[in-house]
Amino acid sequence: VIPNGIQLEQWITHDLEEITLPGNPVLTTVGRVSSRKGQLQVIKHLPELLKAYPDLHYHCVGIPTEADAFLEKAKLLGVAAHITFHGSVTDFVLKQILNQTDIFVMLSAEDTSGDIEGFGIAILEANALGIPAIGSKGCGIEDAIVNGDTGLLIAHDDGVAFVGAVQAILKDREGYGVRAKVWAAEHDWSKIVERYVEVMESF
Repeated sequence: VIPNGIQLEQWITHDLEEITLPGNPVLTTVGRVSSRKGQLQVIKHLPELLKAYPDLHYHCVGIPTEADAFLEKAKLLGVAAHITFHGSVTDFVLKQILNQTDIFVMLSAEDTSGDIEGFGIAILEANALGIPAIGSKGCGIEDAIVNGDTGLLIAHDDGVAFVGAVQAILKDREGYGVRAKVWAAEHDWSKIVERYVEVMESF
């Protein structure tokens, strides 16, 4: 199996104006706000996580398809003040947000139609900026994260594991970030194309 690639050059920032995001630490998910992308799973885990990190903030970037419903759930859990739905943003703004992110999160889950997450391109794009990731097992995200190296893989509904994963990455945030960049570089399309050529020439 040869994974998809990324345009690495597009994710190398040059003189990017910094913005200030609320949260310490900052968690971010990029993708349509939907059951499959897993934002609701993160929201459900926030009450426990906030016990350890009371200033934490969760940023959701992407088309806000189910944002209203997820916000209502957040209000019931008492965590709405720790969540921001940014909606769709430009690539420039996305890079600004990611540059202020401590951990990229994608706890994707199978939706009611049986649809599951494919390969995690958004994870690799975050990795290119030195952002490690926490992702869910049992879907294509497993191929986008080197567990224990560029991030951590957990069951999407395991709140204890999620808190533990956040703590583990923050303890070695710099190391995870460096390894994430190396991993992303291995998925530049120039490298992926070489793998396709190698397979085709083998016939």
